[in-house]
Amino acid sequence: MNDQQNDAAEPQVERARILLTGLGLGALVGLLSGYLYARAAEENADAETGAVASISTGQALAVLLAVLGVVRQIAALGKPDKRRRQ
Repeated sequence: MNDQQNDAAEPQVERARILLTGLGLGALVGLLSGYLYARAAEENADAETGAVASISTGQALAVLLAVLGVVRQIAALGKPDKRRRQ
């Protein structure tokens, strides 16, 4: 009976491990991205006013589509490769 409970709990533990790993990696990538953006914005700020150029809608959309592409590729990692099954 106890073995059955352990077998049922293993997928939940694996799922929790995967989610926590994704959370950690996502936080690190987000932190690095924010740091790099802030550094670039400071370097390119207007010397007189200190104003930082705003992000255009087109730039934001391009970044969004790139992020969605990466998320799609990550999701595809969990699927079996059809070419290997031959």
